[in-house]
Amino acid sequence: MRPIRTGILGATGAVGQRFIQLLASNPWFQITALAASDRSVGAPYEKACTWRLPGDCPASVRELIVQPCEPGLDCEIVFSALPSSVAGPIEERMAAAGYGVLSNASSHRMDADVPLLIPEVNPDHLQLIPIQRANRGWDKGFIVTDPNCSTAGLTVALKPLHEAFGVRRVVVTTMQALSGAGYPGVPALDSLDNVIPYISEEEEKMAREPRKLLGTFSREAGSIVPADIAISPSCNRVATRDGHLEAVSVELGRKASREEVIAALRGFQSLPFRLGCPSAVEPTIIVRDEPDRPQTFLDRDAGRGMAITVGRVRPCEVLDFKFVVLSHNTIRGAAGGAILNAELMIAQGMIA
Repeated sequence: MRPIRTGILGATGAVGQRFIQLLASNPWFQITALAASDRSVGAPYEKACTWRLPGDCPASVRELIVQPCEPGLDCEIVFSALPSSVAGPIEERMAAAGYGVLSNASSHRMDADVPLLIPEVNPDHLQLIPIQRANRGWDKGFIVTDPNCSTAGLTVALKPLHEAFGVRRVVVTTMQALSGAGYPGVPALDSLDNVIPYISEEEEKMAREPRKLLGTFSREAGSIVPADIAISPSCNRVATRDGHLEAVSVELGRKASREEVIAALRGFQSLPFRLGCPSAVEPTIIVRDEPDRPQTFLDRDAGRGMAITVGRVRPCEVLDFKFVVLSHNTIRGAAGGAILNAELMIAQGMIA
């Protein structure tokens, strides 16, 4: 299989850099175009970007000239790391021009004809793409989105429970890393010795996105019927670099034992892993038995940052069960998730 020629929108930002880091070693893609804001256009990437990730900027992209975020890029698909404030119309222009757009932005996540995708959770939602093209008059272009970084870990953990027992209600409190705010992110004097109990629009995203992700594709309606789950999130910014930790309580649709809940989590199977997608890992859900795990520093890189770690599974005094979920926010919850979306589409013949 030949590598897919790939571009990155918003390539100089924190998530754009993570896309480059992950794609540079991925055999299914070749980075051929980088695009960013006007202040970076025309400069070689190594001069336009201050590299913020561990290790050096990959040699393969250092001399690529940064271009505008508009059609005309020498690539077949683009990964969008653009801020949501500007992403919407740019992504639409790219898709209308025939590019496949794999977006990390929130602009189109809740559009009725746009897949909001976690490949292990709802691969059948890609059936929206022909409907999207028909609705919008696009020939070969498309938009596929990945969820909010805190939504990603929560939803992967809920999926096997929803399949096995049904999930009715969820209460989740997040402890989210500073990198979720981008770079430079939260000022040091706000974050040190502090917890910030508010992240703009985060709770709204967590309340609605899992319902679409866990919903059912309706061929008759040509849309997703959301799952009937009530979700009450409380989102907090804490002084960790990477990794979103979430304390979750769930009410199930039928009674289950602790052993059955753990068996459902451990038995979760990954379609993209079976299809040979390079970014997929097995197990996707790691269940820890230690009473003090997962911990952000120790467990956020599990499965190269693509696994979800669950621990402290125990009965809940108010609902049915409670547990802790940890995911890597800039890998599983951002760039890595979008790359896996593209890999699934390649494996299923939707990108060739």
